[in-house]
Amino acid sequence: MTSEQFKDARSALGYSQQSLADEWGMGQNGGRTIRRWESGERPLNPVAAYAIKLMLDNMK
Repeated sequence: MTSEQFKDARSALGYSQQSLADEWGMGQNGGRTIRRWESGERPLNPVAAYAIKLMLDNMK
């Protein structure tokens, strides 16, 4: 999954960066971490990519 695909999935699920971080219990800087994944500043965490894919699949 690319950072752009992750961002599209998050948006399709109706989450802001911070609300997804809160949902996942990522702590105070979770929104910033997600922003860094989506911008390509940091590599996308493979577990997060898998988790958001499961969330999308359950939405269908």
